Amino acid sequence: MKAFKAYDIRGEWGPDLNEDIAYRIGYFLPDVLDTDTYLVGRDMRLSSPTLFDALTRGLTDRGKNVDFIGLSTTPLVYWTTAKYGYGASIQITASHNPKHHNGLKISAKNALPVGYDTGLNRLEALVESDKATTPCETKGVIREKNVYADYLAFQKQFVGQHDNLNIAVDCSNGMSSIFVHELIGKAHYINDTLDGNFPNHEPNPLEAHAQEQIKALVKKEKCDIGLLFDGDADRITFIDEKGRFISPDLIIAFLGDYFIGEQQQKGIVLQDIRSSRAIQEYLDRYQAKVETWRVGRAYAALKLRELDGCYGGELAGHYYFRDFYYSDSALLAASIVLRLLAERKKEGKTMSQIIDEITPYSNSGEINFKIERKQEAMDAVKDHFMQIEKPERFLDFDGYRLDYPDWWLNIRPSNTEPYLRFLCEAKSEGKLNDITETVKRIVQEHS
Repeated sequence: MKAFKAYDIRGEWGPDLNEDIAYRIGYFLPDVLDTDTYLVGRDMRLSSPTLFDALTRGLTDRGKNVDFIGLSTTPLVYWTTAKYGYGASIQITASHNPKHHNGLKISAKNALPVGYDTGLNRLEALVESDKATTPCETKGVIREKNVYADYLAFQKQFVGQHDNLNIAVDCSNGMSSIFVHELIGKAHYINDTLDGNFPNHEPNPLEAHAQEQIKALVKKEKCDIGLLFDGDADRITFIDEKGRFISPDLIIAFLGDYFIGEQQQKGIVLQDIRSSRAIQEYLDRYQAKVETWRVGRAYAALKLRELDGCYGGELAGHYYFRDFYYSDSALLAASIVLRLLAERKKEGKTMSQIIDEITPYSNSGEINFKIERKQEAMDAVKDHFMQIEKPERFLDFDGYRLDYPDWWLNIRPSNTEPYLRFLCEAKSEGKLNDITETVKRIVQEHS
C-alpha cells in the first residue's frame, strides 16, 4: 500500500489513505501491538477529525479503549506514551507534508518507534487482507485525557534566561503554536495560529520557500536568531542573525555545550550518516564519542536507547534526548539553543560566529537525483572514488559514506521518495566542486 512508509504511515488523503483504510488500521493494530488502551493525539489538518473517527472506531470495535489527548504535537504523544506507561500510541499527522496529506505515527511501549521493519509491514498485510472486521460484543470507550499542564511543566525545566535575545519564530501554522508562546515568551511570531490549509507556506523547514518569511523577519527586526518549526513540531531549523539557514547537523555540536559541557552528562552522541565531520571535531573538547547511524526516527530513537546516548540529531532537524525518553522534541531543542545563545551573547558572540567556529568545511547540501537505477549509480560512485584512494572510513548502511582526510561524501536512496540523495563536505570549495561534478556525471551516466 502506498501510504505505508519506512518510518510511518503517510500519504495523500483519499487516494493513499482514507476512512476505510484508517478503520482497518485501528481494527488490526492490536494484532501487532496488543494493549488494553491506546493513546491517540492529532494535528489540525482538515482531514484529521475524520481520520480520528475512523481509526478509533476500528480500535473500539476491536474492544480496545482510547485515551484521547486532543490537539497534540507529535513529541507530546511520545512523552505521554512513556511518562504514563501506555503500551501503544498513535499520532495523527502528516508532519511536514502538504495540506492534502495525512498519516499516522505509531509508537510502542516507552515511545519506541514502530517502522516498517518493526511492525508496519505486518499491519499493512492485515489491512490489505480479506480478513473481516467484526465488531466485538463489548466495545471499547474513548476517554479524554488532559496532559498539557504536566507537559509544559516538564518542558519548562529546560527553559533558561534568554531575555537578552531578540527572537523570531515561525510556527508554520502547525502544532508548535499550542505551546510555543508559553515556553519562549516574548518574540516576533508569525504563522502561529493553527490552520490546516497552511496558507503561508508548506510546513517543511528544509524547503527554501518555507524559510523565506522567517529569514525576512530576522533581518527586518534585527533578531539574534530565527526558529522555524515543522507541522507537527518534531523538527526545527534555525536561522542566524544574518538571515542564513544553519545546517541542522551543526546544531548537534552546539547542543553539546549544554548536555556534555554544562550538565556533564555521560554517554555517546548520535548523528546520522549525512552529518558533518565537524560534530566530532567540535565535541573532542569534551572527549565525547560520536556514533553514526541510519537516517530516520525509526532507527535513531532505537539506537540512542540501545547506546544510552545522552542526545543526538539528524540533518533533517530532528533532535533526540535521553531526558525525553530517547525521543525527538523541537521545543526542547529550541529551549537549549536559546539558553546557550543567551550566554554566548553576554560574551559578545553572535549565532553566525558560533556556527562558523564549529565548522571549517564547505558543504554541498543535499542534492537529489530522480533515477530508477539507484543501486547501480551508488555502486558506480563508490567504486570510482575507492579505486582512486582507499577511504579512512567506509560505511555501507543507508547507502555509502566514504571518509577521506579532507573530505567525505554520502550517497543513499531515499526511503520515502524516488530519489538518490547525495551530500559532500570538503575543506576547500574547489575540492567540493570537483567531487560534486564528478558524482553528477557518474549518476547521469546511469539515468
